[in-house]
Order: sequence, then structure tokens, then C-alpha cells
Amino acid sequence: MVLVSRPLRRPEDGAADRQLLARIAAGDRTAVDDLYERFRRPAFALARRVVADDVLAEDVLQDVFLAVWRDPGAFDGSRGTVASWLLAMVHHKAVDAVRREESHRRRQARAEDELALAAPVAVSDVADEAADRVAAATVRSALQALPDSQREALTLAYYGGYTQREVAALTGAPLGTVKTRMLAGMRRLKDALGTGVPGETPADGTAR
Repeated sequence: MVLVSRPLRRPEDGAADRQLLARIAAGDRTAVDDLYERFRRPAFALARRVVADDVLAEDVLQDVFLAVWRDPGAFDGSRGTVASWLLAMVHHKAVDAVRREESHRRRQARAEDELALAAPVAVSDVADEAADRVAAATVRSALQALPDSQREALTLAYYGGYTQREVAALTGAPLGTVKTRMLAGMRRLKDALGTGVPGETPADGTAR
């Protein structure tokens, strides 16, 4: 338990403290200010020792005196003095504040860890998608430069998924002609792209 040094208090101080609570219960707003002035230093010192932060300690004091204003009847004179009750409340709320701060830090740390783990994947996905789009655009541009017959055959085969026999049936061209067009078109694409074309028609003519 955190201990705090307290100034010496005279017996009449206890009576004055109870009078302040009675005034608060009667709705006297200035009584809260008077009570705050009486206990501000020892209350702040106790809160500061628990939370180790000046701003947080001030927040604790605000919570305590707001609670007193809202429910001055919570004080039970048979269980101790106003001073002991008030400082016990300060200690309790300060401990709660520390727990909240620790919980917040843990949640924030977990969130940051999750973002750090997800970020490389997300960046990789975006990069892959961008690369795919660039590659697709390049292939489409190269296709546009082909003669119509070659472009039609390759488009049906590689984008439409048709076999060479199906391409021949769709275009009305002989199978041998379709094979020649596709082979010539792929050679042109290879030259234009500077690399092999994925999905090059195998020897059995069943490319899709």
C-alpha cells in the first residue's frame, strides 16, 4: 500500500471536514472548492506516487472530487474521518487509472504489432497487383500491333480459352492456317515484349 505523509490535523479539522460535506450535500458548489483546497496537496501527492504522472494525477483528483460532489452521502463517519475516506478514494481511483493506462498501452501495442505484420503483406499484394496490371497492359498493347488475323486467333486462344480447333471453327479458317497465325503472332509478341509468352501452344495444339 502506498503511504503518504500527512500534515498534523487537529480534532476540530475533522468537524470542519464534515461541515464541508454537509454543505456539499445541500448543493453548495463552493464547498467542493473549499474541500479541494483543504486536501489538494496530500491528495495530489498520493495520486502522483501511484500513477507517476502529473497530468494523470490531476485527472484522478478531478474524478475524486466530482464523485464527492455527486454523492457526498457515500461518506460513513462510523468508519473513519473524511480525510481517511477521501485519501482512500484517491488511492483507489489512482490504481484504476494505472490499470486503464496499462490496458490501453497493451491494446495499442497489439494493434501496432498487427499492423506491422499485415503491412508487408498488403504492400506485397499492391505491388503484385500493380505489376500484373502493367504486364497486362503491355501485352494488350503488343497484341494491338499484330495483324488482325493473328490478334484474333491469339485472343480467342489465350483470353477466350479456346483450343486451336475451336478457334478454327469460330473464325472459319483451316486448322493449319490458325496454327500458322498463332505461331507467327507469338513470335511477334516475343520480339515486342522481349520475353517468352506464357501459355505458348504445345505441340498437340490443345492450348487454352
